[in-house]
Formats: sequence, C-alpha cells, structure tokens
Amino acid sequence: MEYIFDTHAHYDDEDFDEDRYALLESMKENGVGTIVNIGASMKSCKTTLELAKKYPFVYGVLGVHPSDCGDLTEEDIQWIKEHSAHEKIVAIGEIGLDYYWDNVERDVQKKWFVRQLELAKETGLPVVIHSRDAAQDTLDIMKSEHKGTTGGVIHCFSYGVEMAREYLNMDYFIGVGGVLTFKNGKKLKEVVEYAPMDKIVLETDCPYLAPVPYRGKRNSSLYLPHVVEAMAEIKGMESEEVIRVTAENAKRLYQLV
Repeated sequence: MEYIFDTHAHYDDEDFDEDRYALLESMKENGVGTIVNIGASMKSCKTTLELAKKYPFVYGVLGVHPSDCGDLTEEDIQWIKEHSAHEKIVAIGEIGLDYYWDNVERDVQKKWFVRQLELAKETGLPVVIHSRDAAQDTLDIMKSEHKGTTGGVIHCFSYGVEMAREYLNMDYFIGVGGVLTFKNGKKLKEVVEYAPMDKIVLETDCPYLAPVPYRGKRNSSLYLPHVVEAMAEIKGMESEEVIRVTAENAKRLYQLV
C-alpha cells in the first residue's frame, strides 16, 4: 500500500485542540504516512517543533508567515536558525508575501522574506513559500535572492500556468491541495495539467481549504484522497500512482531521500 504524504499542515492550530492527538494517531490506518507541520509565527514554530519531536511520522518547518512578521526580530531569526538544526526540521517556512490580508507593511514583509531566504541558504534547507495576491513581487524576490539554491515549494499554488512555468524553470515544486476540487479551481487544474508529475506535491494547509465535499469545514490530511482523485483524473493516472509519485516528490523536496 502506498501512503499519502501531506507536505503542508498546521496541526498545532487551535482548531485541532479538542482532538489533535486522536486525529494524528489515526493517520496511518487511514493511509496517511507522513505529515509536515508548518510554522507561521514564532509561537507556532515552537509548537511545530514539539509535534515533530512527539511523532515519528511528523516533520516540522520553521519560519514566519508574512502576516505575522510585523514584530519579528533578528533574535527570532537566530532562534529559528538554531532550532532548524534539529533532525526533524526539514525546511524554512512558510515565508513570503501576502497582499490579500495586507496587515503588515509591504516593505516590512519584503525585508523579512529576504532575510528568511538568506536563512535558508545559511542552513542549507529548502523553502516553503506563501504568496497571495503578490505574484510579481514574490517572483522578483525569488529570482534575485534564491533562484532555487536550496530548493523548495510554492505552497497552495494560486497563480496561472505562466507563473508556474517561471517557478518550474527554477526547479521549485508546486503545492496542490483542496482548491483542485473546487468548481472555481480552473487555474489550478490548468497548472496541474501543465506541470510535470515529478514537480507536484500534495498538501492540505489544514485546518483551511478542505476539498469538496467538505469545503467550508475543518480540513485534515484524511481528506487528501479527494485531491488525489481529482489529480488522477487530470493526469490520466491511477490514484495509487499519484500517491506514490507525490510521496517520492515530497521526500526529494524535504531531502528525506
């Protein structure tokens, strides 16, 4: 049996406070083999590290999301650097730009995005990139500051084929989740059709972005088979093969091979 690899989850989120451990302990029997929990704030970096230490099948990513970077300090960066040396920490993220919420000044977002890309190069770890309504600025910074140096993924990919081509040319992976099952997910369907299968990884971004038929509810890795089915249909593949290939891709992305 092939096991699903969820490359991007937030199980330390308060939405999981009531059943976090029972849910995580049910993963393997439900076909989910590996989960990467992603930091978004200094607080969630710490809880992510705890989860990764607690569960053999959970890995962690440390970094600060653009919407949480307003009061970030160099001291925080050094904390991330120190703890990213832990064997269960596999990337720096999620980092990037968010002009949708736009609750942190754009210059501040850019400053800490660049600094955390530097941190990835200092640690040799890949990057997990968040980009919302900030396509060109994100691409410009990625081209000037990273250029695929340590590898990485554009998580929850929300742009079109042209932008996907730019990132694929720099050898980044494309993160695909529940949006692929949405009626209005046409752009992502086109990207999945276009992208080579060896550059696509599965993700939930749970508790957010649950696939149809759970759209609007709390998401979890248990719902990823719906994304697998949608991807299998687009790619003309068997679901089992989609699970196998995306898990192999995820291991390459996070240097777990």
